[in-house]
Amino acid sequence: MSFSDEAVPAEEVAPVLEGELVDENSDDGVADSEIELEAEADPMGLLKRERDEYLVALQRTQADFENYRKRIQRMQEEQSARAASALVTKLLPVLDTLDLAQAHQTAASAGSEDAKALTAARSMLLDVLSKEGLERVDQPAVPFDPAVHDAVARTDGEGGEVVIDEVLRSGYRWRGQVLRPAMVSVKG
Repeated sequence: MSFSDEAVPAEEVAPVLEGELVDENSDDGVADSEIELEAEADPMGLLKRERDEYLVALQRTQADFENYRKRIQRMQEEQSARAASALVTKLLPVLDTLDLAQAHQTAASAGSEDAKALTAARSMLLDVLSKEGLERVDQPAVPFDPAVHDAVARTDGEGGEVVIDEVLRSGYRWRGQVLRPAMVSVKG
Protein backbone atom coordinates (compact mmCIF):
# COMPACT_ATOMS: atom_id res chain seq x y z
CA MET A 1 0.00 0.00 0.00
CA SER A 2 1.08 3.55 -0.64
CA PHE A 3 0.65 6.55 1.66
CA SER A 4 0.24 9.05 -1.12
CA ASP A 5 -2.77 11.21 -1.77
CA GLU A 6 -4.06 8.78 -4.38
CA ALA A 7 -7.17 6.79 -3.69
CA VAL A 8 -6.57 3.25 -2.49
CA PRO A 9 -8.44 0.55 -4.43
CA ALA A 10 -11.24 -1.12 -2.47
CA GLU A 11 -9.64 -4.53 -2.96
CA GLU A 12 -6.69 -3.48 -0.80
CA VAL A 13 -8.80 -1.97 1.99
CA ALA A 14 -11.49 -4.63 2.19
CA PRO A 15 -9.44 -7.43 3.81
CA VAL A 16 -8.29 -5.11 6.60
CA LEU A 17 -11.79 -3.79 7.23
CA GLU A 18 -13.24 -7.29 7.42
CA GLY A 19 -10.84 -8.23 10.22
CA GLU A 20 -8.40 -10.35 8.23
CA LEU A 21 -4.87 -10.19 9.51
CA VAL A 22 -2.16 -10.05 6.90
CA ASP A 23 1.45 -10.60 7.94
CA GLU A 24 3.78 -10.07 5.05
CA ASN A 25 6.78 -11.36 7.07
CA SER A 26 5.12 -14.64 8.08
CA ASP A 27 6.45 -17.68 6.27
CA ASP A 28 3.96 -20.32 7.24
CA GLY A 29 0.93 -18.33 8.33
CA VAL A 30 0.23 -20.82 11.16
CA ALA A 31 0.21 -18.19 13.92
CA ASP A 32 -2.05 -15.92 11.90
CA SER A 33 -4.45 -18.72 11.14
CA GLU A 34 -4.63 -19.69 14.82
CA ILE A 35 -5.48 -16.10 15.75
CA GLU A 36 -8.06 -15.95 12.99
CA LEU A 37 -9.67 -19.22 14.17
CA GLU A 38 -9.73 -18.06 17.75
CA ALA A 39 -11.19 -14.69 16.73
CA GLU A 40 -13.91 -16.44 14.74
CA ALA A 41 -14.65 -18.98 17.49
CA ASP A 42 -14.58 -16.65 20.48
CA PRO A 43 -14.18 -12.97 19.60
CA MET A 44 -14.94 -11.89 23.21
CA GLY A 45 -12.24 -14.22 24.56
CA LEU A 46 -9.69 -12.69 22.21
CA LEU A 47 -10.74 -9.18 23.25
CA LYS A 48 -10.58 -10.11 26.94
CA ARG A 49 -7.09 -11.56 26.51
CA GLU A 50 -5.94 -8.41 24.72
CA ARG A 51 -7.52 -6.30 27.46
CA ASP A 52 -5.71 -8.31 30.14
CA GLU A 53 -2.40 -7.97 28.29
CA TYR A 54 -2.87 -4.21 28.07
CA LEU A 55 -3.83 -4.07 31.76
CA VAL A 56 -0.71 -5.98 32.79
CA ALA A 57 1.43 -3.71 30.59
CA LEU A 58 -0.19 -0.62 32.14
CA GLN A 59 0.32 -1.93 35.67
CA ARG A 60 3.96 -2.69 34.91
CA THR A 61 4.42 0.81 33.49
CA GLN A 62 2.78 2.37 36.55
CA ALA A 63 5.01 0.32 38.88
CA ASP A 64 8.10 1.34 36.91
CA PHE A 65 7.08 4.98 37.12
CA GLU A 66 6.42 4.74 40.87
CA ASN A 67 9.83 3.12 41.42
CA TYR A 68 11.43 5.85 39.30
CA ARG A 69 9.67 8.57 41.31
CA LYS A 70 10.80 7.04 44.61
CA ARG A 71 14.37 6.62 43.35
CA ILE A 72 14.52 10.26 42.23
CA GLN A 73 13.10 11.44 45.56
CA ARG A 74 15.63 9.34 47.49
CA MET A 75 18.47 10.69 45.32
CA GLN A 76 17.33 14.27 45.95
CA GLU A 77 17.19 13.66 49.71
CA GLU A 78 20.67 12.13 49.65
CA GLN A 79 22.01 15.06 47.63
CA SER A 80 20.44 17.51 50.07
CA ALA A 81 21.94 15.63 53.04
CA ARG A 82 25.38 15.64 51.41
CA ALA A 83 25.14 19.37 50.73
CA ALA A 84 24.09 20.10 54.32
CA SER A 85 26.89 17.89 55.63
CA ALA A 86 29.43 19.69 53.44
CA LEU A 87 28.23 23.07 54.71
CA VAL A 88 28.43 22.01 58.34
CA THR A 89 31.93 20.60 57.74
CA LYS A 90 32.99 24.01 56.41
CA LEU A 91 31.57 25.65 59.56
CA LEU A 92 33.55 23.47 61.98
CA PRO A 93 36.68 25.70 61.86
CA VAL A 94 34.46 28.64 62.78
CA LEU A 95 33.20 26.73 65.81
CA ASP A 96 36.78 25.83 66.74
CA THR A 97 37.82 29.49 66.53
CA LEU A 98 34.88 30.58 68.68
CA ASP A 99 35.72 27.85 71.22
CA LEU A 100 39.36 29.01 71.38
CA ALA A 101 38.34 32.64 71.75
CA GLN A 102 36.01 31.77 74.61
CA ALA A 103 38.65 29.58 76.28
CA HIS A 104 41.19 32.43 76.18
CA GLN A 105 38.95 34.96 77.82
CA THR A 106 40.24 36.09 81.17
CA ALA A 107 38.06 36.78 84.14
CA ALA A 108 38.49 40.49 83.60
CA SER A 109 37.58 40.39 79.93
CA ALA A 110 34.63 37.98 80.35
CA GLY A 111 32.37 40.86 81.45
CA SER A 112 33.11 43.09 78.47
CA GLU A 113 30.60 43.70 75.72
CA ASP A 114 32.87 42.04 73.13
CA ALA A 115 33.17 38.90 75.22
CA LYS A 116 29.41 38.73 75.74
CA ALA A 117 28.79 39.16 72.00
CA LEU A 118 31.34 36.44 71.21
CA THR A 119 29.75 34.04 73.69
CA ALA A 120 26.26 34.81 72.39
CA ALA A 121 27.32 34.27 68.75
CA ARG A 122 28.95 30.93 69.62
CA SER A 123 25.91 29.85 71.60
CA MET A 124 23.47 30.80 68.82
CA LEU A 125 25.49 29.00 66.14
CA LEU A 126 25.72 25.84 68.25
CA ASP A 127 22.00 25.96 69.07
CA VAL A 128 20.96 26.31 65.43
CA LEU A 129 23.25 23.50 64.27
CA SER A 130 22.23 21.29 67.21
CA LYS A 131 18.56 21.64 66.31
CA GLU A 132 19.39 20.53 62.76
CA GLY A 133 21.30 17.44 63.91
CA LEU A 134 24.84 18.40 64.94
CA GLU A 135 26.16 16.58 68.00
CA ARG A 136 29.33 17.58 69.75
CA VAL A 137 31.73 14.79 70.80
CA ASP A 138 33.84 16.14 73.66
CA GLN A 139 33.07 14.15 76.77
CA PRO A 140 36.08 13.13 78.90
CA ALA A 141 36.16 9.91 80.97
CA VAL A 142 34.10 7.88 78.47
CA PRO A 143 35.33 4.65 76.84
CA PHE A 144 37.53 5.17 73.78
CA ASP A 145 35.73 4.49 70.48
CA PRO A 146 38.01 4.56 67.41
CA ALA A 147 35.03 5.43 65.18
CA VAL A 148 34.42 8.63 67.12
CA HIS A 149 37.79 9.43 68.70
CA ASP A 150 41.24 10.03 67.25
CA ALA A 151 43.84 9.22 69.93
CA VAL A 152 46.98 11.34 69.59
CA ALA A 153 48.47 10.71 73.05
CA ARG A 154 48.37 7.94 75.63
CA THR A 155 49.15 7.81 79.32
CA ASP A 156 49.27 4.81 81.61
CA GLY A 157 46.32 4.39 83.89
CA GLU A 158 44.74 1.96 86.28
CA GLY A 159 42.41 -0.72 84.94
CA GLY A 160 42.36 -2.42 81.57
CA GLU A 161 39.78 -0.16 79.94
CA VAL A 162 40.97 2.64 77.68
CA VAL A 163 39.11 5.88 78.47
CA ILE A 164 39.32 9.45 77.29
CA ASP A 165 41.66 11.45 79.52
CA GLU A 166 41.48 14.83 77.81
CA VAL A 167 39.70 16.21 74.72
CA LEU A 168 42.18 18.26 72.69
CA ARG A 169 39.77 19.17 69.87
CA SER A 170 36.04 18.52 69.80
CA GLY A 171 34.61 16.10 67.30
CA TYR A 172 31.21 16.32 65.65
CA ARG A 173 28.47 14.05 64.36
CA TRP A 174 25.93 15.22 61.80
CA ARG A 175 22.66 13.28 62.01
CA GLY A 176 24.43 10.25 63.42
CA GLN A 177 27.35 10.26 60.96
CA VAL A 178 30.81 11.27 62.18
CA LEU A 179 31.95 14.45 60.43
CA ARG A 180 35.15 14.83 62.37
CA PRO A 181 36.48 12.55 65.12
CA ALA A 182 37.42 14.12 68.41
CA MET A 183 41.18 14.51 68.93
CA VAL A 184 41.82 13.02 72.36
CA SER A 185 44.42 11.85 74.82
CA VAL A 186 43.61 8.42 76.27
CA LYS A 187 44.43 6.78 79.57
CA GLY A 188 44.71 3.07 80.17
